Amino acid sequence: MIPLSTLAQNWLDPQLYPFTHRYLPLPDGKMHYIDEGEGDILLFIHGTPTWSFLYREIIQSLSSNYRCIAIDHLGFGLSERSAEFSGSPQAHAANLLEVIEQLQLTEISLVVHDFGGPIGIAAALEQSDRIKQVILFNSWLWETKQNPAAKKIDKLLRSRLGRFLYLRMNVSPRILLKQGFADKRQLTKNIHRHYLAPFPDKSSRYALLQLGQSLVGASDWYQDLWNRLDPLVDKPWLILWGREDSFITEDYLKIWRQRLPHAQVQELACGHFVQEEQTEAVIKAMVDYLERNQ
Repeated sequence: MIPLSTLAQNWLDPQLYPFTHRYLPLPDGKMHYIDEGEGDILLFIHGTPTWSFLYREIIQSLSSNYRCIAIDHLGFGLSERSAEFSGSPQAHAANLLEVIEQLQLTEISLVVHDFGGPIGIAAALEQSDRIKQVILFNSWLWETKQNPAAKKIDKLLRSRLGRFLYLRMNVSPRILLKQGFADKRQLTKNIHRHYLAPFPDKSSRYALLQLGQSLVGASDWYQDLWNRLDPLVDKPWLILWGREDSFITEDYLKIWRQRLPHAQVQELACGHFVQEEQTEAVIKAMVDYLERNQ
C-alpha cells in the first residue's frame, strides 16, 4: 500500500492545502492527518466523497488559536487504500477511536459532517469523557431503512448499474458532489479537482461504494447510536445547517432540534457542503461559539 500523498504532487495545490502531512499506523493501513496550531483541540471528521481538504480554510483560520486535527478516513484523501479494509462506518469509527487514543486527545471539540456524523459520534460515545462539545454540519444518527429516498439509493448502489457508476464513472465526486452545492459556482474546477483526484481508478473507489452501501446497510447501527446518545446530549452543541441541502434536508434538522433542544442552531443559505459554500459564515459562527464556551 502506498500513501496517496506520494502520488499527489501532480494535483495537490499547496496554496490551497498548506499543511504538514502526518501519518498514524493503524491495523488496516496508514491514516493521513493534519495537526495544526496549539490550544484547545478541534477534531474534524469528514464524510463522503470528501476528505480533510473540506475543512482547509476553517483550519487555516482557527489554527492561530486552536489545535486543529483533521483526519482522512482510510480509502479517502491522502490515506492508504487497503483491499482488506471493510470500509464500513463502524470500521471507520474504530479507527477514529484509535486516533484519539494514540494522540492522547482530551477536551475535544468534535466537528462532524455527513457520514462523519455517525462515525465521529460513535467514537465519542466510547470516550464521552474526552468530548467537550460537538459541532455538527448536515448529518444524521438514526435508522435509515424506513426512509424511501435512502432505500432507493441503496437499491441502486447494490445493482450492477450502481457499481458501474461508482467504480467506473466515479459518479460520487464527479456528479453527486456537484449536486450537493446550491451555488455550483462555489465548486471551481481547481477545487473540484481536489475531490476527484484521490479516486483515480476503480481500485481506489471502493471506499466510496462501501460507505454508500452503508447508508442503509448500517441502519440498525445508526439507530443504536441514537438510542445511546444520552452521554453527549447535555454537552454543548453547535449545529451549522445548509438549509438548501437536497440530500440531508430540513426534516433531518427537525429531528436534531427535538433531541437537542438546547443546541445553538444556525441555518445557512447553502447546500450540503456548508464548509465550501459558506466558509466565512462558518468560521465566524465557530469562533463566536468556541469563545463563549472556553
